[in-house]
Amino acid sequence: MDDDTPQTPLTPVEQFGVHVREMRTARKMGVRGLGKAIGCSGAYVSKVETAKLVPNMRFAEGCDRVFGTGTLLAHQLRRALEGDHPDWFEPYTQRERKAAQIFDYSTMFVPGLFQTPDYARALYRAGAPRLSGAAIESRLEARMRRHEVLERDNPAEVWAILYEAAVRTLVGSRRVMAQQLERLVAEADAPNVTIQFIPFDVVPAIGTAFTLLTFERGSTVLHVEGPQGGRPLDTPKAVKTGVAIFDRLRAEALGHDASVAHIQEIHKEYAR
Repeated sequence: MDDDTPQTPLTPVEQFGVHVREMRTARKMGVRGLGKAIGCSGAYVSKVETAKLVPNMRFAEGCDRVFGTGTLLAHQLRRALEGDHPDWFEPYTQRERKAAQIFDYSTMFVPGLFQTPDYARALYRAGAPRLSGAAIESRLEARMRRHEVLERDNPAEVWAILYEAAVRTLVGSRRVMAQQLERLVAEADAPNVTIQFIPFDVVPAIGTAFTLLTFERGSTVLHVEGPQGGRPLDTPKAVKTGVAIFDRLRAEALGHDASVAHIQEIHKEYAR
């Protein structure tokens, strides 16, 4: 390959994985050996090194302890998780593109898969006010590409449950909200999309947004939102709990047609 060929820069999470692998191989350790030393599996180590999984701080601190690097890796991971660019989200989007089913529970905002450009742009401006306009537009382009999972020949099945606040929280302006809810109603017409609505007068089974991804091959993954971004959980216990909670939310929510009717009524309020 020509040395002048431009290379795609690594994200901070990818850089963290590369550094872990370099330190491990320099000490002639296998992934199983490192995993045993810090209390996780070799498969977990491998996924971190290839940026297929975003580790927790305990992993970074364990690596620092084993490698004798003080707090070097812990600081690097913290910068990756707390920086302006949401590198923690890339492993999720990779899984989302491969998912056969997407079960999403949203508490405050319309799910990213269904967001209009103006709605998503307003969210970025509110959540990261220090971002430049160019950085916002770059993120916006990436978010809009997520809709491709619903456009392919064999699209993912999406089951979205929205707490009422997700469609009433004023994002951007009344015009932005009217356009967003119009888009949401249009998406609900697709045969692979089910939307349910939980009104304010129902106390939901959980107040935290989360997503379950299922695959033709492979284990179900639970993705839970948090103040430092989302975290994928694929342990059987965590996934089982997530599935049970989602089933309860489905039972608490209105049916698809009644849910769409409620969203249409709220749309009329914004469109006036």
